[in-house]
Amino acid sequence: MKCRKCPGKAVLSIPRHNTALCSPCLTEYAHAQVERAIGREKMCTKEDKILVAVSGGKDSLALWDMLRKLGYQADGLYVDLGIGQYSIRSREKAEAFAESRNATLFTQDATPDESIGIRELADLVRRPTCATCGCIKRYQFNRTAVDQDYDVLATGHNLDDEAARLMGNVLHWQQEFLEKQSPVLPASMEGFAKKIKPLYRLTEREIAAYCVVNSIDYIVQDCPMATGSRLLVYKEALNVIEQASPGSKQSFYWGFLDQQRKKAKSDQPSISDQDRATLHPCEECGQPTSATICSYCKLMAKAKIHQKVS
Repeated sequence: MKCRKCPGKAVLSIPRHNTALCSPCLTEYAHAQVERAIGREKMCTKEDKILVAVSGGKDSLALWDMLRKLGYQADGLYVDLGIGQYSIRSREKAEAFAESRNATLFTQDATPDESIGIRELADLVRRPTCATCGCIKRYQFNRTAVDQDYDVLATGHNLDDEAARLMGNVLHWQQEFLEKQSPVLPASMEGFAKKIKPLYRLTEREIAAYCVVNSIDYIVQDCPMATGSRLLVYKEALNVIEQASPGSKQSFYWGFLDQQRKKAKSDQPSISDQDRATLHPCEECGQPTSATICSYCKLMAKAKIHQKVS
């Protein structure tokens, strides 16, 4: 199979664009998609300080690599979730990537004690593991970005992630989540960092191929806590549709974004605007919350009680 842009040998076919690309052209394509995402959504500039939420997986490491190669000031943050060997290996991948590129990487522990990980904490608060993990990561990422004076927080959510999340929100008509599903969430008030998703125009398969041709060593294993996640079910369903009709994921998610842009031109306040009006500093940590004490501080309070009891 030949590359559609040059005489080289193609390493990846991209049916949704009816094309195939060699290694150099694939890298160029991925960079162009990220640049287009940043420009179209006004995500950031070359002068902004960007903090990349790094997991050790392909998406976040590829994003960090692309931003640096494109000339952006990008550092990384790894949050250790305490998930046994999985966290040990993923942390090693993130640290090795940073060291090999002389890049700055911050590390944070998700829980206050090594004896309690995400699974134990989720059991304590009687919440799903993924929900507990998400709460902690969002807090740590935002807190570090604000405390270290970063202009933007970037995450490695790709087209597959966003399309699957959209499917779940539509299936259950979760209007409040639909309002907030955007590649850009502005810093709406003091204490909230601006959040961006520069990979929303690229698929998991394209990002994995980018990592291979650019020698990015990432943890291949899926998070063991994600077993049974509904998001994975939605991804599988969308993969079946995509195979039968290439470009379906792109049409689904990008079409949604087009509708959101049209809606944003109206004078009606969105649900996210209404939410911001109810936010105030948490009495414990000072981070924005709609309650007296934020969800993260509640989690940590229960973890401390567990430490004392044990």
